[in-house]
Amino acid sequence: MSRAPEREVRQPAGIRPASASEWLVEIRSGIPSEGNGTFLYLGMHVRGSATSVREGVRTVLEPHDLVFCDPARRHLLQFGDDCRMVFFRVPRGYLGVTESELDRVVGVPVRGGDGLGALVSDFLSALADKADLRRPRPGDRLARTAVHLLSVLLMELLETGMEGEEAEASTVGGEMLSRIRCFIEERLMDPDLSPEAIARAHHISVRYLHKLFQNEGVTVSQWVRRRRLESCRVELGRSNRRFTVAAVAHRWGFSSPSHFSRTFRGAYGMTPSEWQSLATSAVADAPHAA
Repeated sequence: MSRAPEREVRQPAGIRPASASEWLVEIRSGIPSEGNGTFLYLGMHVRGSATSVREGVRTVLEPHDLVFCDPARRHLLQFGDDCRMVFFRVPRGYLGVTESELDRVVGVPVRGGDGLGALVSDFLSALADKADLRRPRPGDRLARTAVHLLSVLLMELLETGMEGEEAEASTVGGEMLSRIRCFIEERLMDPDLSPEAIARAHHISVRYLHKLFQNEGVTVSQWVRRRRLESCRVELGRSNRRFTVAAVAHRWGFSSPSHFSRTFRGAYGMTPSEWQSLATSAVADAPHAA
């Protein structure tokens, strides 16, 4: 048996695509080549022998297992001669994750046999195998769905890792943080949601609240802003519901439309209007039946 070659994950240079279906599905049997950091890749193991190596820990990948890849970070994949993996790429800005968060998830295998991993793996497998799903009209819609799934998968990886750290540090603190997250989710539309209000509702100091969030790599305010931005992004991406950007921003707690637009662009690399237009571009451009 030949020795599995050890290769560093690299990615190709990319330009911003015209439609979601053009950039989401890029089927490859080899590692993406080096690029400018525009894209994050999700590798899905199809067959053969493959191993993910992260911080010296080797994990054998099974068919349907998933792993996020970013050439800017030290992460190795080992392939056997019979190996085939499919790589999906997505503009990093669309996922709204920080550099410190990427450090925590790149190279971490996700089992594709059950739970959220199975859901994502099955969806991406169908998207890769069925070319008709990648036609412009359904392709853009399904690509946006895939982006949402990848965002959920990233958040799950981050929260799972953080829960392990919290369990070791303090079970009570972990339970408190979980309650605080639920509290925030239920009140994202409240423009007065602030660290002071959150701390007061849980009978803790603002200082302790910030301490609970320090493992997130973001402040409490940044976490609230990110969850609001994600909610706005999902709502603006619904092609069957047309609201103005200002109305969506106001509904999710942003009092200034101009501030919201700047914040959205900073997180996702495009304006809210540009993101919203992706939801209808495929439908508008598609030929209508006579």
